Amino acid sequence: MGAYIPSSFKPAWWLPSPHCQTLWPFLLRRIDAPPRRHEIYSTPDRDVLELEWCGDRGPLVLILHGLTGSADSHYVKGLQWALHKQGWRSVVLNFRGCGRTPNRTALCYHSGETGDLNLVYRMIRQREPETPLAVVGYSLGGNVLLKWLGEHGAELDLFAACAVSVPLLLDKCATAMDRGLARIYRNHLLSELKRYLRAKISYLERLQMRSEAKKLKALGHLESIRSFWKYDDRVIAQLYPFHDVHDYYAKCSSRQFLPHIEIPTLIIQARDDPFTTPEVIPTAEETAPSVLLEITPRGGHVGFVEGPLPGKAKYWLERRIPEFLATQFIWRSSDIPGHRSQR
Repeated sequence: MGAYIPSSFKPAWWLPSPHCQTLWPFLLRRIDAPPRRHEIYSTPDRDVLELEWCGDRGPLVLILHGLTGSADSHYVKGLQWALHKQGWRSVVLNFRGCGRTPNRTALCYHSGETGDLNLVYRMIRQREPETPLAVVGYSLGGNVLLKWLGEHGAELDLFAACAVSVPLLLDKCATAMDRGLARIYRNHLLSELKRYLRAKISYLERLQMRSEAKKLKALGHLESIRSFWKYDDRVIAQLYPFHDVHDYYAKCSSRQFLPHIEIPTLIIQARDDPFTTPEVIPTAEETAPSVLLEITPRGGHVGFVEGPLPGKAKYWLERRIPEFLATQFIWRSSDIPGHRSQR
């Protein structure tokens, strides 16, 4: 059984709603990327993944972004800066087509696609078998991470993992996005996904990869789609081996994988997250002993903004995540028996 732990997060008084917490960093935060090295990594299916490396020494943290995000998302750059200042390295996996150019196949990414994460993990382990390694995932990337951790259990060589603002039950979250102000986020994300597919079709045609472009065109006219239920049924369930959207959501929701996680893992979730719903949050009894649940009343979706005034905003995740990782790293380095279940 896992455990709930108290949180140090104190929401900014001037961001009173979950929407304010969610939108403030997305719309108003300006942050440059830290010094990074770009890598194009070829996959076995003749596609490419784009990686952004930061730092040259210290423990390494692999970062997974959210839906329609990338290595340039504010929360990714913020975490990379925080780790860099801590003297650690980081590398961001841009999911397929989320880097500088579209990818070269009809396949893209989805909430349960763990193959590319596992591929990059194996690559890192082959290159650097002794490097201490952790993984952090946000939103969709958090779902991918938790599913992958549960799929591979004790065979993974990681000292820690952290997942933030996770859609733990995909069907519940898809429905939540159809209600109230959450429809604003839904419409924005769907617009970005449709733009992404249009750009990919044009790119594949320019590369004369017409068979791949044809697979995307066969999905039909997508502009009228106004819900994730319909988008995932039309796009994800057709491009990947799912019977339909119900099959996709059932197989890829990460909550069912929590009992099988062997790596020390912190899950950070706000009860007022407008992208999800409180009913997706598991009980401690549903999780493995290695899982810690830090559930806050407020914080929005990948928000968690603190600070006394708007001009002095602080981004709590960039303190909390490195703190958790550093603690786990120290425990592992000290060879404390049972460190994976330390509280």
